[in-house]
Amino acid sequence: MKEGIKNPKLIFEERKAIILFLWLFNLMYYSFEYYGLFIKPKLSNGATRFDTSETGLGIWLYILVFVLLPIGVYFIKKGNPYIVKYIYIVGYLGIDIIDNLLKILGTSIPFGAGNIVEVLFILFSPIFVNKKYFWVVSIGMIGKDLLLGVILQDLNVLIPIIIYIILSVIAYILVLRFNSYINSMTTIHEELRQKEKLAIIGQMAAGIGHEIRNPLSSLRGFTQLQQERYPNTNDFYPIMIQEIDRINSIVNDLMYIGKPRVIKFEKASMEEIIAYTLSITQQQAERQGVTVETIMAGPLPPLDCDEKQLKQVFINLIKNAIEAMPEGGSIEIRVKVLEKHKMSVSIQDEGGGIADQNILNLGEPFFTTKKDGTGLGLMVSNQIIKDHNGVLKIESEIGKGTGVNVTLPLSQKNSRNN
Repeated sequence: MKEGIKNPKLIFEERKAIILFLWLFNLMYYSFEYYGLFIKPKLSNGATRFDTSETGLGIWLYILVFVLLPIGVYFIKKGNPYIVKYIYIVGYLGIDIIDNLLKILGTSIPFGAGNIVEVLFILFSPIFVNKKYFWVVSIGMIGKDLLLGVILQDLNVLIPIIIYIILSVIAYILVLRFNSYINSMTTIHEELRQKEKLAIIGQMAAGIGHEIRNPLSSLRGFTQLQQERYPNTNDFYPIMIQEIDRINSIVNDLMYIGKPRVIKFEKASMEEIIAYTLSITQQQAERQGVTVETIMAGPLPPLDCDEKQLKQVFINLIKNAIEAMPEGGSIEIRVKVLEKHKMSVSIQDEGGGIADQNILNLGEPFFTTKKDGTGLGLMVSNQIIKDHNGVLKIESEIGKGTGVNVTLPLSQKNSRNN
């Protein structure tokens, strides 16, 4: 469990685990001590340990161990059960070391193995699913006996040390398995959450997409008509048309999410796709002082694709690159054929770059680093590339710009076979 996250569900689960641990600890500790002090000596017709003066902390040993319980209950009620397990392990180690030193140091009494709760500490540690706590317990138990062995000059500590090492290996394997299981469940949950989010967006798109599109087309038509009738009377017509087109682009993205289009793979030329894309984005690039350089690595073979969908992808990507440089700059587009019948298209800009933590979220619905963005364009682009059995990869560095690389198979037949 991640102790830095104060999630109510995680606190509840930690609370259940620590309460179970407290019950087991106190039951096992005092039962083991009672057996060693009273039952075992009587069975062997011997005196109890309290009949001698060699009792270490004596009754204070049990009082100090018991004091750990109200301290633990206090922190549980305060809503911080995470610290209780550390209080118990540190408190127990300190009390046991002092008790053994008072009991054995300066005498001929041999070192005896500790209480059975030491085994409980190690084997119960995976239940908390916390590597940090596991290492504290394992190193603490082994280190305690090593310290006592050095101080007391007693080799009897080797047997419990070997046992603790074996138990620690078993516990560590359990910790790894529990962590792996939780990580897998978390990944599945995130995937389900993403699908649920997309389903909601799809329902929304299906409901409003067509309703927006029809009046939008009429509005654009009337605006163009007014511009043609009065070309020199208003400078706002081009801006209005541009904003209407932007709204239409958002609606198109929503429509794709709501009802993904059927892909019709046909042979197409990447040179023509890029040329068309640049003709669409040229005016926006010139307005912002952005120059675009295209480098084609020799004659390019045709590739199987849905030409219209790929045009949509590269329009989105090039527009993103242009908008990343509001004060001008240059964009470099490189197209080349790779080995294994694949084609690569990279788009590199000179914008401000994207932070690493934001790159991980790019492509999620409604996540965007732009003031007026929706986060849908990149998500749709990524989905189209996946539908083409390709890969869209983004690399960025703050202050140096962003690079987007699209890799597509030349033949969808070969891609499916692979």
